[in-house]
Amino acid sequence: MYPPAAEVLELLARVNKQFADKWPDTGAPIVVSGTSRESNIWTRAVYYEGLLNLYGVDAKPAYKDYAIAWGTAHSWHLRNNDSATTNADNQCAGQPYIDLYNLDGAKDAARIAAIQTSIDGMVSGKVTNAWTWVDAIQMSMPVFARFGVLQPTGGYFDAMYALYSHPKKTLGLYNTTDHLWWRDAPWKAQKSPNAKEVYWSRGNGWVFAALARVLDILPATDPHRAEYLQDFTDMAAALRAIQRSDGFWNPSLGDTAHFPGPESSGTSLFVYGMAWGIRKGLLEEATYGPVIVKAWKGLAETAIQANGFVGYMQSTGDDPSDGQPLTTTKQPDFEDYGVGCVLLGGSELAKLSAR
Repeated sequence: MYPPAAEVLELLARVNKQFADKWPDTGAPIVVSGTSRESNIWTRAVYYEGLLNLYGVDAKPAYKDYAIAWGTAHSWHLRNNDSATTNADNQCAGQPYIDLYNLDGAKDAARIAAIQTSIDGMVSGKVTNAWTWVDAIQMSMPVFARFGVLQPTGGYFDAMYALYSHPKKTLGLYNTTDHLWWRDAPWKAQKSPNAKEVYWSRGNGWVFAALARVLDILPATDPHRAEYLQDFTDMAAALRAIQRSDGFWNPSLGDTAHFPGPESSGTSLFVYGMAWGIRKGLLEEATYGPVIVKAWKGLAETAIQANGFVGYMQSTGDDPSDGQPLTTTKQPDFEDYGVGCVLLGGSELAKLSAR
Protein backbone atom coordinates (compact mmCIF):
# COMPACT_ATOMS: atom_id res chain seq x y z
CA MET A 1 0.00 0.00 0.00
CA TYR A 2 2.65 2.48 1.07
CA PRO A 3 5.49 3.84 -1.05
CA PRO A 4 8.79 2.05 -0.28
CA ALA A 5 10.63 3.55 2.67
CA ALA A 6 13.75 4.05 0.55
CA GLU A 7 11.76 6.11 -1.95
CA VAL A 8 10.30 8.31 0.78
CA LEU A 9 13.69 8.79 2.43
CA GLU A 10 15.33 9.75 -0.87
CA LEU A 11 12.73 12.46 -1.35
CA LEU A 12 13.16 13.70 2.22
CA ALA A 13 16.94 13.82 1.75
CA ARG A 14 16.38 16.05 -1.26
CA VAL A 15 14.01 18.30 0.65
CA ASN A 16 16.45 18.58 3.52
CA LYS A 17 19.47 19.19 1.27
CA GLN A 18 17.72 22.09 -0.42
CA PHE A 19 17.20 23.72 2.96
CA ALA A 20 20.56 22.86 4.56
CA ASP A 21 22.50 24.05 1.52
CA LYS A 22 20.74 27.39 1.80
CA TRP A 23 21.54 27.62 5.52
CA PRO A 24 25.10 26.32 6.02
CA ASP A 25 25.53 28.55 9.09
CA THR A 26 23.14 27.14 11.68
CA GLY A 27 23.50 30.18 13.90
CA ALA A 28 22.85 32.79 11.21
CA PRO A 29 19.94 35.11 12.00
CA ILE A 30 16.76 34.91 9.95
CA VAL A 31 15.97 38.21 8.24
CA VAL A 32 12.41 38.69 7.01
CA SER A 33 11.10 42.03 5.75
CA GLY A 34 14.11 43.79 7.22
CA THR A 35 13.65 42.28 10.69
CA SER A 36 16.39 40.02 12.06
CA ARG A 37 15.47 37.14 14.35
CA GLU A 38 17.65 34.64 16.14
CA SER A 39 17.51 31.22 14.51
CA ASN A 40 16.40 29.48 17.71
CA ILE A 41 12.85 30.78 17.19
CA TRP A 42 9.94 28.38 16.81
CA THR A 43 10.09 28.24 13.01
CA ARG A 44 13.60 26.81 13.03
CA ALA A 45 12.90 24.60 16.04
CA VAL A 46 10.10 22.87 14.10
CA TYR A 47 12.57 22.19 11.30
CA TYR A 48 14.87 20.42 13.75
CA GLU A 49 11.97 18.43 15.17
CA GLY A 50 11.45 17.10 11.67
CA LEU A 51 15.15 16.52 11.05
CA LEU A 52 15.55 14.50 14.24
CA ASN A 53 12.47 12.45 13.44
CA LEU A 54 14.09 11.74 10.09
CA TYR A 55 17.32 10.81 11.87
CA GLY A 56 15.28 8.28 13.85
CA VAL A 57 14.59 6.29 10.68
CA ASP A 58 17.64 7.27 8.59
CA ALA A 59 20.54 7.78 10.98
CA LYS A 60 22.84 9.80 8.77
CA PRO A 61 25.49 11.44 10.97
CA ALA A 62 25.11 14.68 9.00
CA TYR A 63 21.54 15.07 10.22
CA LYS A 64 22.50 14.81 13.87
CA ASP A 65 25.62 16.94 13.41
CA TYR A 66 23.61 19.71 11.77
CA ALA A 67 21.19 19.75 14.70
CA ILE A 68 23.98 19.75 17.29
CA ALA A 69 25.68 22.62 15.47
CA TRP A 70 22.46 24.63 15.77
CA GLY A 71 22.13 24.03 19.49
CA THR A 72 25.81 24.78 20.03
CA ALA A 73 25.58 28.00 17.99
CA HIS A 74 22.95 29.23 20.45
CA SER A 75 24.69 27.80 23.53
CA TRP A 76 21.47 25.80 24.00
CA HIS A 77 19.66 28.98 25.02
CA LEU A 78 16.10 29.97 24.28
CA ARG A 79 15.19 33.00 22.22
CA ASN A 80 16.58 36.26 23.62
CA ASN A 81 18.50 34.14 26.14
CA ASP A 82 15.34 34.24 28.25
CA SER A 83 15.19 31.10 30.37
CA ALA A 84 12.31 32.56 32.39
CA THR A 85 9.98 32.69 29.41
CA THR A 86 6.50 31.19 29.54
CA ASN A 87 5.99 31.80 25.82
CA ALA A 88 5.37 28.47 24.12
CA ASP A 89 6.88 29.66 20.85
CA ASN A 90 10.16 30.41 22.58
CA GLN A 91 10.10 27.05 24.38
CA CYS A 92 9.84 25.10 21.12
CA ALA A 93 13.62 24.88 20.79
CA GLY A 94 13.50 22.71 23.88
CA GLN A 95 12.10 19.78 21.90
CA PRO A 96 15.21 19.23 19.75
CA TYR A 97 17.44 20.24 22.67
CA ILE A 98 15.99 17.45 24.83
CA ASP A 99 16.05 14.96 21.98
CA LEU A 100 19.72 15.73 21.38
CA TYR A 101 20.37 15.40 25.11
CA ASN A 102 18.80 11.94 24.99
CA LEU A 103 20.78 10.96 21.88
CA ASP A 104 24.03 11.83 23.61
CA GLY A 105 25.15 8.95 25.82
CA ALA A 106 27.06 11.38 28.03
CA LYS A 107 23.82 13.29 28.75
CA ASP A 108 25.25 16.81 28.44
CA ALA A 109 23.20 18.76 30.99
CA ALA A 110 24.04 22.06 29.28
CA ARG A 111 21.73 21.09 26.44
CA ILE A 112 18.61 21.18 28.61
CA ALA A 113 19.53 23.69 31.33
CA ALA A 114 17.78 26.72 29.85
CA ILE A 115 14.62 24.93 28.78
CA GLN A 116 14.38 23.16 32.14
CA THR A 117 14.63 26.49 33.96
CA SER A 118 11.77 27.80 31.84
CA ILE A 119 9.53 24.77 32.31
CA ASP A 120 10.35 24.39 36.00
CA GLY A 121 9.36 28.01 36.53
CA MET A 122 5.94 27.29 35.08
CA VAL A 123 5.51 24.13 37.15
CA SER A 124 6.54 25.76 40.44
CA GLY A 125 4.58 28.90 39.65
CA LYS A 126 1.49 26.84 38.76
CA VAL A 127 1.12 28.68 35.46
CA THR A 128 -1.95 27.23 33.75
CA ASN A 129 -3.15 29.94 31.36
CA ALA A 130 -0.14 30.50 29.10
CA TRP A 131 -1.49 28.64 26.06
CA THR A 132 -4.13 30.87 24.49
CA TRP A 133 -3.62 29.84 20.85
CA VAL A 134 -3.55 26.29 19.55
CA ASP A 135 -0.07 26.51 18.02
CA ALA A 136 1.23 26.67 21.59
CA ILE A 137 0.12 23.09 22.16
CA GLN A 138 2.66 21.83 19.63
CA MET A 139 5.38 24.27 20.59
CA SER A 140 5.41 23.44 24.29
CA MET A 141 3.32 20.39 25.23
CA PRO A 142 5.89 17.81 24.00
CA VAL A 143 8.54 19.61 26.07
CA PHE A 144 6.56 18.98 29.25
CA ALA A 145 6.06 15.35 28.23
CA ARG A 146 9.79 14.88 27.64
CA PHE A 147 10.65 16.25 31.07
CA GLY A 148 7.94 14.08 32.59
CA VAL A 149 9.69 11.03 31.18
CA LEU A 150 13.11 12.23 32.36
CA GLN A 151 11.86 13.16 35.84
CA PRO A 152 8.58 11.33 36.60
CA THR A 153 8.12 12.94 40.00
CA GLY A 154 8.64 16.50 38.80
CA GLY A 155 4.99 17.37 38.30
CA TYR A 156 5.39 17.92 34.56
CA PHE A 157 2.53 15.71 33.43
CA ASP A 158 0.02 17.40 35.75
CA ALA A 159 1.20 20.84 34.69
CA MET A 160 0.95 19.80 31.05
CA TYR A 161 -2.66 18.73 31.46
CA ALA A 162 -3.62 21.97 33.20
CA LEU A 163 -2.07 23.96 30.37
CA TYR A 164 -3.80 21.81 27.72
CA SER A 165 -7.15 22.20 29.48
CA HIS A 166 -6.96 25.99 29.28
CA PRO A 167 -7.35 26.36 25.49
CA LYS A 168 -9.50 23.25 25.21
CA LYS A 169 -11.97 23.79 28.04
CA THR A 170 -11.55 27.22 29.60
CA LEU A 171 -11.29 29.06 26.29
CA GLY A 172 -13.39 26.48 24.46
CA LEU A 173 -11.18 26.39 21.38
CA TYR A 174 -12.00 22.73 20.72
CA ASN A 175 -15.37 22.16 19.08
CA THR A 176 -16.52 18.91 20.64
CA THR A 177 -19.07 18.41 17.88
CA ASP A 178 -16.84 18.96 14.84
CA HIS A 179 -13.71 17.69 16.64
CA LEU A 180 -11.65 20.53 15.23
CA TRP A 181 -10.01 23.58 16.84
CA TRP A 182 -10.38 27.29 16.38
CA ARG A 183 -6.97 28.92 16.29
CA ASP A 184 -7.70 31.29 19.21
CA ALA A 185 -10.65 32.97 20.90
CA PRO A 186 -11.33 35.68 18.27
CA TRP A 187 -11.75 33.01 15.58
CA LYS A 188 -14.69 31.48 17.43
CA ALA A 189 -16.74 34.45 16.35
CA GLN A 190 -15.47 34.51 12.76
CA LYS A 191 -17.20 32.86 9.82
CA SER A 192 -16.06 32.11 6.30
CA PRO A 193 -17.71 33.99 3.40
CA ASN A 194 -20.13 31.05 3.25
CA ALA A 195 -21.01 31.47 6.93
CA LYS A 196 -19.09 28.36 7.99
CA GLU A 197 -16.66 27.84 10.84
CA VAL A 198 -13.04 28.82 10.21
CA TYR A 199 -10.78 25.99 11.31
CA TRP A 200 -7.25 26.74 10.17
CA SER A 201 -5.54 23.67 8.73
CA ARG A 202 -2.06 24.20 10.13
CA GLY A 203 -3.44 25.15 13.55
CA ASN A 204 -5.25 21.83 13.70
CA GLY A 205 -2.11 20.16 12.40
CA TRP A 206 -0.14 21.56 15.32
CA VAL A 207 -2.56 20.03 17.83
CA PHE A 208 -2.78 16.69 16.01
CA ALA A 209 1.00 16.37 15.79
CA ALA A 210 1.46 17.42 19.41
CA LEU A 211 -0.96 14.78 20.65
CA ALA A 212 0.97 12.13 18.71
CA ARG A 213 4.31 13.36 20.08
CA VAL A 214 2.97 13.33 23.63
CA LEU A 215 1.15 10.00 23.43
CA ASP A 216 4.27 8.42 21.94
CA ILE A 217 6.10 8.79 25.26
CA LEU A 218 3.37 9.31 27.85
CA PRO A 219 3.13 6.46 30.39
CA ALA A 220 0.08 4.23 30.06
CA THR A 221 -0.72 5.01 33.70
CA ASP A 222 -1.11 8.74 33.19
CA PRO A 223 -4.66 9.65 34.29
CA HIS A 224 -5.21 11.95 31.32
CA ARG A 225 -3.91 9.65 28.61
CA ALA A 226 -7.40 8.46 27.69
CA GLU A 227 -8.56 12.02 27.09
CA TYR A 228 -5.59 12.85 24.88
CA LEU A 229 -6.15 9.64 22.94
CA GLN A 230 -9.85 10.37 22.52
CA ASP A 231 -9.08 13.84 21.18
CA PHE A 232 -6.50 12.38 18.82
CA THR A 233 -8.78 9.68 17.40
CA ASP A 234 -11.75 12.04 17.15
CA MET A 235 -9.62 14.54 15.24
CA ALA A 236 -8.36 11.80 12.92
CA ALA A 237 -11.92 10.82 12.01
CA ALA A 238 -12.92 14.44 11.43
CA LEU A 239 -9.89 15.07 9.24
CA ARG A 240 -10.40 11.92 7.20
CA ALA A 241 -13.90 13.07 6.33
CA ILE A 242 -12.74 16.39 4.84
CA GLN A 243 -9.65 15.36 2.88
CA ARG A 244 -9.60 16.78 -0.64
CA SER A 245 -9.72 14.50 -3.67
CA ASP A 246 -6.14 15.49 -4.56
CA GLY A 247 -4.89 14.26 -1.16
CA PHE A 248 -4.35 17.66 0.44
CA TRP A 249 -6.40 19.45 3.03
CA ASN A 250 -7.75 22.91 2.43
CA PRO A 251 -6.18 25.83 4.34
CA SER A 252 -9.68 26.33 5.76
CA LEU A 253 -11.02 23.01 6.99
CA GLY A 254 -14.59 24.11 7.56
CA ASP A 255 -15.26 25.51 4.10
CA THR A 256 -13.86 23.99 0.91
CA ALA A 257 -14.61 27.21 -0.99
CA HIS A 258 -12.66 29.40 1.48
CA PHE A 259 -9.23 29.89 -0.14
CA PRO A 260 -9.60 26.61 -2.03
CA GLY A 261 -6.41 24.89 -3.05
CA PRO A 262 -3.72 22.60 -1.67
CA GLU A 263 -1.71 23.49 1.43
CA SER A 264 1.39 21.57 2.46
CA SER A 265 2.03 22.28 6.14
CA GLY A 266 -1.32 21.11 7.50
CA THR A 267 -1.32 18.15 5.12
CA SER A 268 2.16 17.09 6.26
CA LEU A 269 1.20 17.29 9.93
CA PHE A 270 -1.91 15.20 9.32
CA VAL A 271 0.22 12.58 7.53
CA TYR A 272 2.55 12.58 10.52
CA GLY A 273 -0.19 12.00 13.06
CA MET A 274 -2.10 9.40 11.07
CA ALA A 275 1.00 7.41 10.11
CA TRP A 276 2.11 7.40 13.73
CA GLY A 277 -1.39 6.36 14.85
CA ILE A 278 -1.47 3.42 12.44
CA ARG A 279 2.02 2.32 13.41
CA LYS A 280 1.09 2.35 17.09
CA GLY A 281 -2.15 0.45 16.50
CA LEU A 282 -4.34 3.37 17.53
CA LEU A 283 -5.89 3.99 14.11
CA GLU A 284 -7.33 1.36 11.79
CA GLU A 285 -4.91 0.79 8.93
CA ALA A 286 -7.65 -0.13 6.46
CA THR A 287 -9.38 3.17 7.20
CA TYR A 288 -6.48 5.58 7.47
CA GLY A 289 -3.80 3.95 5.32
CA PRO A 290 -5.42 5.09 2.05
CA VAL A 291 -5.78 8.60 3.49
CA ILE A 292 -2.07 9.06 4.10
CA VAL A 293 -1.11 7.35 0.83
CA LYS A 294 -3.25 9.84 -1.07
CA ALA A 295 -1.92 12.75 0.97
CA TRP A 296 1.70 11.77 0.46
CA LYS A 297 1.11 11.32 -3.24
CA GLY A 298 -0.14 14.89 -3.40
CA LEU A 299 2.85 16.19 -1.47
CA ALA A 300 5.43 14.17 -3.38
CA GLU A 301 4.05 14.71 -6.88
CA THR A 302 2.55 18.18 -6.64
CA ALA A 303 4.03 20.20 -3.78
CA ILE A 304 7.66 19.03 -3.61
CA GLN A 305 9.66 20.25 -6.58
CA ALA A 306 12.57 18.49 -8.30
CA ASN A 307 15.12 20.54 -6.35
CA GLY A 308 13.48 19.71 -3.01
CA PHE A 309 11.63 23.00 -2.57
CA VAL A 310 8.23 22.57 -0.91
CA GLY A 311 5.46 24.48 -2.65
CA TYR A 312 1.90 25.31 -1.57
CA MET A 313 3.25 26.32 1.85
CA GLN A 314 1.43 28.99 3.83
CA SER A 315 3.41 31.77 5.43
CA THR A 316 3.38 32.25 9.18
CA GLY A 317 0.18 33.68 10.59
CA ASP A 318 -3.05 32.51 12.10
CA ASP A 319 -5.65 31.97 9.41
CA PRO A 320 -6.35 30.54 5.95
CA SER A 321 -5.63 33.84 4.19
CA ASP A 322 -1.97 34.01 5.15
CA GLY A 323 0.42 33.89 2.21
CA GLN A 324 -2.34 33.50 -0.35
CA PRO A 325 -2.37 32.72 -3.18
CA LEU A 326 -0.22 29.62 -2.79
CA THR A 327 1.73 28.15 -5.70
CA THR A 328 4.36 25.49 -6.36
CA THR A 329 7.16 28.06 -6.37
CA LYS A 330 6.02 30.82 -4.00
CA GLN A 331 8.41 31.28 -1.09
CA PRO A 332 6.71 31.61 2.33
CA ASP A 333 8.04 34.29 4.65
CA PHE A 334 9.78 31.59 6.69
CA GLU A 335 10.64 28.33 4.95
CA ASP A 336 12.03 26.29 7.84
CA TYR A 337 8.90 25.15 9.68
CA GLY A 338 7.36 23.95 6.42
CA VAL A 339 10.36 21.78 5.70
CA GLY A 340 10.13 20.48 9.25
CA CYS A 341 6.48 19.53 8.79
CA VAL A 342 7.30 17.61 5.61
CA LEU A 343 10.19 15.82 7.34
CA LEU A 344 7.91 14.88 10.24
CA GLY A 345 5.22 13.47 7.98
CA GLY A 346 7.53 11.72 5.55
CA SER A 347 9.76 10.15 8.16
CA GLU A 348 6.76 8.75 10.01
CA LEU A 349 5.44 7.33 6.74
CA ALA A 350 8.85 5.75 6.12
CA LYS A 351 8.74 4.11 9.55
CA LEU A 352 5.31 2.75 8.76
CA SER A 353 6.39 1.46 5.37
CA ALA A 354 9.51 -0.19 6.81
CA ARG A 355 7.67 -2.25 9.46
